[in-house]
Amino acid sequence: MMKRVIVLLAVCAMLIVGSAGAQDGEPIKIGAVFDLSGATGDVGTPYANGVIAYVAALNESGGINGRPIELISADYAYSVETAEQLYAQFVAEGVVVFMGWGTGDTLALVSRIAEDEIPFISASYSASLNDPNGTAPYNFLIATTYGDQLEIMMMYMLEQWEAEGNSAADMRIAVFHHDSPFGTDPLAQGDEYAASAGIGGVLHIPMPRGATDFTAELQQADDFGVTHIIVQNVSSPAALLAQNASISLAGPAWCTLAA
Repeated sequence: MMKRVIVLLAVCAMLIVGSAGAQDGEPIKIGAVFDLSGATGDVGTPYANGVIAYVAALNESGGINGRPIELISADYAYSVETAEQLYAQFVAEGVVVFMGWGTGDTLALVSRIAEDEIPFISASYSASLNDPNGTAPYNFLIATTYGDQLEIMMMYMLEQWEAEGNSAADMRIAVFHHDSPFGTDPLAQGDEYAASAGIGGVLHIPMPRGATDFTAELQQADDFGVTHIIVQNVSSPAALLAQNASISLAGPAWCTLAA
């Protein structure tokens, strides 16, 4: 998270250096939406706290080029519609950089970001944001995409599986995922890799929001003959899934992505 904030402020600094007529001491307005109460609030809250604390520390050390950061932010509760409304509001208030959060809201804002020429960074690593003809040059994707993460993990699991004398055709991967664009984003790329590698099967299992038990979903994986589990979700549901699996399943290899 800290790296994202540093990149954002570095972009902001470049804007300031290149801008004409900026007054010393004039605040630099940065807009941000945070998920504090929605489906990803368990990780959205510490993320927001980190951003706010970093901005405060930066301002205490003199800001950027002698100008303080004015962070204009709000809880959007993981609502795409709310994110769009807040984006319009904050741009009207004069923000020069914007921080988003989720995949759904980031993708919904892509065309407006390009039209407004507002440098934008979010916590979404959707592969569709890595298209230089579609989202560049205003959306900054600064980490490995969800799809590449999934493919890399499948590749690693397959290497370990075959090193133990097993066949790729006997490998069964259950991908438990957040029930949102964030969760489904990498699935097609994972399926494509699995097919090319000769992996026996991949099962996508949505994790309902607000669930207090994943026993039924784990039963789907068990019926599938799962040998490996990958989780594309945030920390709380991933932890609950692991707790349920420790009781109902024995043996599958695990990895959690994007948690």
